[in-house]
Amino acid sequence: MEEDNQSFFWIKSEGVRKLATKNLVPGNQVYKEKLIVKKGIEYRAWDPFRSKLAAAIMNELERFPFENKTKVLYLGASTGTTVSHISDIVGPSGIIFGVEHASRVARDFLDRVAAHRSNVIPILQDARNPKEYFSVFGKVDIVYVDIAQPDQTKIAIDNCERFLKRGGYFFLVIKTRSIDVTKSPKKIIEEEIEKIRTKFDVLQSIDLHPYDKDHAMVIAKYRN
Repeated sequence: MEEDNQSFFWIKSEGVRKLATKNLVPGNQVYKEKLIVKKGIEYRAWDPFRSKLAAAIMNELERFPFENKTKVLYLGASTGTTVSHISDIVGPSGIIFGVEHASRVARDFLDRVAAHRSNVIPILQDARNPKEYFSVFGKVDIVYVDIAQPDQTKIAIDNCERFLKRGGYFFLVIKTRSIDVTKSPKKIIEEEIEKIRTKFDVLQSIDLHPYDKDHAMVIAKYRN
């Protein structure tokens, strides 16, 4: 078993090296992921085909600021797959504010993740209305955005301006097909990155292929 700053782990299971996080809620599965016990500690296999953050790690993510006690605002929590792994990593002293607008999806998020994890605070709200997030207190260390909207970058930046601390990290999943189906994905990614550069230092842009088609993950830092 290999450790990476104890945030995530590489574990050999059935002869295959798998990405994993230490399960904050032993015995609990979120999306039928494999539970692996090594030296009495339970880990959850982290599937890059189900989580874009895991896909970014598989595709050579250079900066991983999620750690014990980190405070995260997550837009587009969906059913909570990635949120649950971040919850494992930030631990009981960390916190994730998970914003989800679609009520059916949000119910799954509540049942599968928030009900079992005290460090996850669900916010049933539209990411376009950050001033309506009454549960968020103080500034966060990381804003993570995975929403499908043509103006997703603007929505993300508006949330960062309100909640991200100076010098904090910004993770943006660019879903090119949600922005414009007529332009080339490469061109869209370049244009969205230019929008980010106005207030952030862009650290890395990662193509998420083969895990997600026409998707990129951009990692940036909020200028001090």
